[in-house]
Amino acid sequence: MERKQLLEEVTQMLDYYCQDCFIKRTFNKEQGKNYAQSFCINQCTIGEKIQEYGRLLLRK
Repeated sequence: MERKQLLEEVTQMLDYYCQDCFIKRTFNKEQGKNYAQSFCINQCTIGEKIQEYGRLLLRK
């Protein structure tokens, strides 16, 4: 994949899945912003996919 295509994929994923994420919103209210963000980065499948794209971007 090209760099531009990877960036577009990440943007689409964030817009489609993360913009109105019920889980993130709930954790934000109940546990706080840091917990919600940690969940998204470490346990959410979309967060894991975004990390994978990030690693690919670092290689290019």
